[in-house]
Amino acid sequence: MTQFAMLLVILAFFCFTPLGSIPIGPVVATLAMIPVVITAIVLGTKAGTIMGFCAGLFSFTVMTFMPMDPATAFLFTPFYGGEGYVFSGNAWSLVICFVPRILAGTFTGLTYSCMKRTFANKGPGVLGMSVGAAVGSATNTVLVLGGAWLFFGSQMEELTEKAMMIVIGWLVLTNGIPEAIVAAIAASAVCKPLLKVMGRR
Repeated sequence: MTQFAMLLVILAFFCFTPLGSIPIGPVVATLAMIPVVITAIVLGTKAGTIMGFCAGLFSFTVMTFMPMDPATAFLFTPFYGGEGYVFSGNAWSLVICFVPRILAGTFTGLTYSCMKRTFANKGPGVLGMSVGAAVGSATNTVLVLGGAWLFFGSQMEELTEKAMMIVIGWLVLTNGIPEAIVAAIAASAVCKPLLKVMGRR
C-alpha cells in the first residue's frame, strides 16, 4: 500500500502539473503512463489496472475543470463547457478517458508476466520490463487515438483541417513512439532496483 501510494502521488504530480503534459498537435502527450507501467511491473497486473483507473480519473478531472487545450477537452469529458468550447462530448468521451489507461496497466502487467514465464528461472530482466512498459504505453496511445477517430472523427477533422488518418499517423510518430520509448527506459531504470529491494525475481 505504501509503494502504491507513493506511485499514486507521482501520478498525481504528472497529471495535475504542466510538467506531466506536453501539447503536441491536437492531443496532449502525457507522462502519466510511467507510474502506471511501473506499478504493473512492480506490484502486479491488478495494481497496475487500478493505477490505470486512477490515471483515467485524474485525466477526467483535469479535462473537466482545467484542460490545457479546451478545444479538444470533449474527447475526454462530456462535461466541459468553458472558454474554447466547440464540440460536445458524450458517453464515448468517458470510454476514451478511462479504458485506454486501465488497459495500459493491465497489458503491461500481463506482458511482463508472460515474459517472466518465457524466461523461467532467468527472470525477464530489463528486456521484459522494457517490453511490458512499451506495450502499456502503446496501448494507451493506440486506444486514445483510435477512440478519437472512431467516435469523434468528423470533429477532429474539422479542428485540424486534415484527414483523420494523417492526424493519427502524425501523432503516433511524434507522440506515441517517444512516449513508449520513455516508458520503456523509465521502467527498466526504476523497476529492477525496486524489485530487488522487494526481494522479487
